Amino acid sequence: MPELPDLVVYIEALRERLIGARLDRVLLVSPFVLRSVEPPVGRIQGGIVRAVERVGKRIVLAFDADLYVVLHLMIAGRLRWRAPGGKPGVGPRLMLAIFEFENGTLFFTEAGSRKRASIQLVRGHAALAALDPGGVEPLAATLGEFGAALVRENHTLKRSLTDPHLVSGIGNAYSDEILHAACLSPLKLSRSLSDEEVVRLYDAVRATLNRWIARFREEAGGRFPEKVTAFREGMAVHGRFKQPCPVCGARVQRIVYASNECNYCARCQTGGRLLADRSLSRLLRDDWPKSIDDL
Repeated sequence: MPELPDLVVYIEALRERLIGARLDRVLLVSPFVLRSVEPPVGRIQGGIVRAVERVGKRIVLAFDADLYVVLHLMIAGRLRWRAPGGKPGVGPRLMLAIFEFENGTLFFTEAGSRKRASIQLVRGHAALAALDPGGVEPLAATLGEFGAALVRENHTLKRSLTDPHLVSGIGNAYSDEILHAACLSPLKLSRSLSDEEVVRLYDAVRATLNRWIARFREEAGGRFPEKVTAFREGMAVHGRFKQPCPVCGARVQRIVYASNECNYCARCQTGGRLLADRSLSRLLRDDWPKSIDDL
């Protein structure tokens, strides 16, 4: 799922191209992509984009008459921008919707068969605010606001960082990177953090997100960003299972759960202790290694 660094660069690119532009036509290719009924989507045709904002992990296009188009990319949704008449560069099976503006075309696509990405059209600030899960903005929150959000629920740090009701815009990939930078276990409970650890985590959140935002801006170089992925060259632990940690050289470990996984360095984050993988530890039982050295 595109997370805050990707969304920031997406929004900057959309603002540059869309603010002040007229939307001539909307074509809904997938019958299920539109998740709202009222107001009808035809109301925005001929309208002018007045702003492009972010609500949680959603991208919002603001039109006149207090109308908002809300794009939720979910896991595999992506945006592509082309000059008028340009081809999207993907097959029709991946196409969800087409927004034809006077100065170009925005293609909304989704890879995979599980169509989770969505469009909602809402009217009024109250309806838009109802879509916001309410988590603090990690790059705008003070240390006190961030700490208060963390302890609102006694979750693991991995879950706390990825809970949109607590912290906005962070998902699986950057939570791994943040916790590695902070040298904290993903399974440490939020209410067990010391004051020093809260500061360390707060600093790691800001440094990690700002570093990747700057990198994505540089990579885009003024072009519309299209290489949006959760697995990036240069990440410390995310997606790097069994590869060496760039800090200590130990092999990166993982915890697999449901359809996701958490990557971490045992030496840097857990004092060398291996965290129990729900499936493998049940299978191996007494043979499950307890530390990085047992491997």
